Amino acid sequence: MPMPQLSYTPEVAAETAPLYERVKRVIPEIEWPVFAPCISAINRVKREKRAVILAHNYMTPEIYHCVADFVGDSLQLAREAAKTDAGIIVQAGVRFMAETAKVLSPEKKVLIPDELAGCSLASSITARDVRALKRAHPGLPVVSYVNTSAEVKAESDICCTSANAADVVEFIAAERGVESVIMIPDEYLARNVAAQTPINIITWNGHCEVHERFSAADIRELRSAHSGLVVLAHPECPPEVIAAADFAGSTAAMGNYITSKKPARVALITECSMSDNLAVDAPSVEFIRPCNLCPHMKRITLAGILEALQRERIEITVDPLVSVRARAAVEAMLKVRPRAQRRAA
Repeated sequence: MPMPQLSYTPEVAAETAPLYERVKRVIPEIEWPVFAPCISAINRVKREKRAVILAHNYMTPEIYHCVADFVGDSLQLAREAAKTDAGIIVQAGVRFMAETAKVLSPEKKVLIPDELAGCSLASSITARDVRALKRAHPGLPVVSYVNTSAEVKAESDICCTSANAADVVEFIAAERGVESVIMIPDEYLARNVAAQTPINIITWNGHCEVHERFSAADIRELRSAHSGLVVLAHPECPPEVIAAADFAGSTAAMGNYITSKKPARVALITECSMSDNLAVDAPSVEFIRPCNLCPHMKRITLAGILEALQRERIEITVDPLVSVRARAAVEAMLKVRPRAQRRAA
């Protein structure tokens, strides 16, 4: 969507100057007069309508740092969606995230700026597929990755994210007294979790179109070109990529690694914008950017967010019967304590 015709007035420049000071390392100065008027308008309309914006870690910096009220990975955003008392939630992310926000806050109006902001994982499996899996493996609990539709969540026993997947798998297996679980839809995440736990995991052939494109050869080439490189990989990557990396974790875990360890030179094996967003608060870290873009995340723009707020579109709806069952699966996830805490109890 093209940027609306708003003017970069002296007033807008002064109002947004503190925001530009924050992002100047990742947004060229020549681009700021294009972004600033829309940022100013979004923040004004948000206040007028008592709205909040949830922004995933893969949003571009002008969204992530300049208009978002809550940022993070899918688990963090799910929690914020449940807690906020705002009347309107705008999801700067993809549709399954907006559906999750609606499931957790059915009384609120949840908007997504672009109805085509989908997800290759979410589209890889349907509720009918889940029912077939349950018939093929009777008695086994279904762990559904949060990157799924509300209908799929409704057919599941519990949800997980890449941040807590191993914890959830061990929790539900212990609770149900089983040695195997069904984990959908990301095959690579499931295989990577299986390497961390004795629980047998039955997988589904779904993949993230961003993370499946990375290879171990990519990491070898990066290390060869950049001495002292620390490589952090997302667990949706193939297992051989995880094996070649120095650290594997969710987007939140990657951010915590950067904050705590402050590596001199790092490559994040995940979606491009993650590096830009972390670089804002890590000026001492050199980010090498192997760039795979998510075409769905990149459908979310400032112009789209502004239109969503002004026109209160595109509204996400979830069938109430589906919503109740999906909410139970998400809330079950939110109650799971990390393995270390459970073992110490």
